Amino acid sequence: MSGKTILYVHGFGSSGQSGTVARLRQVLPNARVVAPDLPLHPEEALQLLKNVCEKEQPSLIIGTSMGGMYAEMLYGFDRILTNPAFGIADTMQSHGLTGKQQFFSLRQDGVQEFYVDKSLVKEYRLMTDNNFAHAQEEGEADRVFGLFGDEDPLVHTYDVYCQHYSQAVRFHGEHRMDDRSFMHSVVPVIRWIDDRQEHRERPIIYIGVETLMDSYKNPASSSQKAVRLLIEHYAVYFVASVDDCAGTSAWLEKYINVPAWNHTIFANQRQLLYGDYLIEGIETKDTMATRLGYGSDTFKTWEDIIEYFSRLGGQ
Repeated sequence: MSGKTILYVHGFGSSGQSGTVARLRQVLPNARVVAPDLPLHPEEALQLLKNVCEKEQPSLIIGTSMGGMYAEMLYGFDRILTNPAFGIADTMQSHGLTGKQQFFSLRQDGVQEFYVDKSLVKEYRLMTDNNFAHAQEEGEADRVFGLFGDEDPLVHTYDVYCQHYSQAVRFHGEHRMDDRSFMHSVVPVIRWIDDRQEHRERPIIYIGVETLMDSYKNPASSSQKAVRLLIEHYAVYFVASVDDCAGTSAWLEKYINVPAWNHTIFANQRQLLYGDYLIEGIETKDTMATRLGYGSDTFKTWEDIIEYFSRLGGQ
């Protein structure tokens, strides 16, 4: 995202000084992150965000929780909705977010307390009635990614999101993202969006799923580390036979998670795969990619493979 503007839309009771904003600026130092403090009243907040979009023309909008609810309505931009709170009025009432409240992080106006009454809850309920109003317009479906924590105790909007958008990804994490869930879930999606915007084609690596697990079907040593490193420079796809699609998909979702979403190929004839590298534990003859035999004398472990690609420098 070098040289680009990212608009971050914070969640309920938070501010533009949240920990997620700090993570974005640290991980993407060459991007400009705009993160305004949102007014408490939803009509004012949405209007502010529309004004910011008109002025800044962000390359990407990232919204978390309540911010995901607002971000969905900022049509015409690439957007990532993380645990979007489309039913925020119900969440307020069922999780004790009414009455006197305190902001989780500092705000520029210095205000640290606010009050949620029935009237404000009604305002939010009316606001969320506007979600998905333009979701079916041409091009919108490809511009929105929904990320949903599989241990989120507050918001459960995966199903309603899927009624309107197809790009829905579950990640390992709770409602509030920590460093691990942010790096392993949000950052890969940012990279996909940036590549698409730049029409960037990365070298392709196919990884045979058999190389990622040991004899007990636990992750092989350093395999997850290797995946994290490889996706920084390559388009990584995971290849498995068609014999156990459901089991393989479940394993990849558990141990690889977001990087495997929409990047899994089921094929019994790997020689037909067109790409740059093929890492596998079986022997495929006449491949159209440079074959790296996992378990061989040259690539006995994943650390050997990591060293090999570190010398290539992304080529």
